[in-house]
Parts: sequence; C-alpha cells; structure tokens
Amino acid sequence: MTTVTIIGAGNQAGAVAALATKAGAGVQILARDAGKANAVAAPLGAASGSLGEPITGDLVVLAVPYPAVAEILDAYAGGLAGKAVVDVTNPVDFATFDDLVVPADSSAAQVIQDAAPEARVVKAFNTNFGATLATGTAGSQTATVLIAGDDADAKQTVADLAKGAGLRAVDAGALKRARELEALGFLAITLAAGEKTTWTGGFVLAD
Repeated sequence: MTTVTIIGAGNQAGAVAALATKAGAGVQILARDAGKANAVAAPLGAASGSLGEPITGDLVVLAVPYPAVAEILDAYAGGLAGKAVVDVTNPVDFATFDDLVVPADSSAAQVIQDAAPEARVVKAFNTNFGATLATGTAGSQTATVLIAGDDADAKQTVADLAKGAGLRAVDAGALKRARELEALGFLAITLAAGEKTTWTGGFVLAD
C-alpha cells in the first residue's frame, strides 16, 4: 500500500489528503502549525505533525505556496533521496498576478529537482482546484490529473493514487512538460479569479 506524506494544511493539502485516503493510502500530514495539520488529518484518520518531523510516506506531496518550498527543502535536506516528490505548486507572482516567478525555460518542479537531485520529482495536481479534487469532478466531467516527470514508477504511483480515488490520470510527458502544466495552472487561476469560470470547474480532457 502506498503511504503518502502531505506537507501543507491548506485547501489543496486537504483535498489531496482526502483523495489519498479514498484511494486507500496511509496518510501523514505535516505543517508548520501542528494544530492546523491535525485539523486536516483528524477527520480522515490520518497522522499529523510539525514540519521537520520525520517523513513516513513513500510519496511526498508539496501542497504549499511556492515560496514555502525552499523552507521545506532546507528542513529535509537529503531526506527526500529516493522518494517520489509531487510538486503541486503554481509559482504565480501574487504581487502582480500577471506572471510566473520561475525562468521561462524552467519550472517550479525543475527548480525542486535541481535542489533535491536524488528525489524523483513529479508535477501533478497543480492544474486542479481543491474543490475538483475533493469532488472528483470539474463541472460535469470527471476531473483530469495531468502528470509530468522523468521517473516512470513515480508517475505511475501518482496515477494509481488519482485513479484509485475515481479521477482520470494522464501522463503529460517528461518533467520538462511541467513548464506547460504550470502555465495551464496559472491560466486556470486567473480565469477563476476573473470570474470567467468557477473554482469548481477546470480543464478536462475529452476522449
């Protein structure tokens, strides 16, 4: 059985935690505020703790705002080696809400991979709003989880988790495709913030 450690205690972290629990995974939630981590974990019967405590999951999900990633990587320097690390972030410049804060030829996922070279970084869940992960639907359609990464086994683990919770999972290619996924996530956020769509909608792939 897959075990999942989710770092973060916001809406996205809670949605991924619920998804993982529904798929039958063991879940641990860690956050800077242990109380907030417990508030997310307790209704799911998941374990919880403070950022810096040992990671128990084989799959580690970074469900935090992008600026918080550096602190996590510092806290677990060397501790992510061999683990599948799922980057859920969208590196939006929230000061202008008009750009991404990573180089145009890179991505947040690639920055994480460079900082933790022995981890197996996967980009996933960043094009899904928390509400669509929670319900498994985007509008009237089954929610689609787009996955990018260079490690086939890590990507399959994420795909199995999504499918186990009733979502559709699609392999979007190598980790370099994370750049496009982050642009797509950014577009989804700006459309919802501009009330062009809703926070319960999103992008899906039609057969």
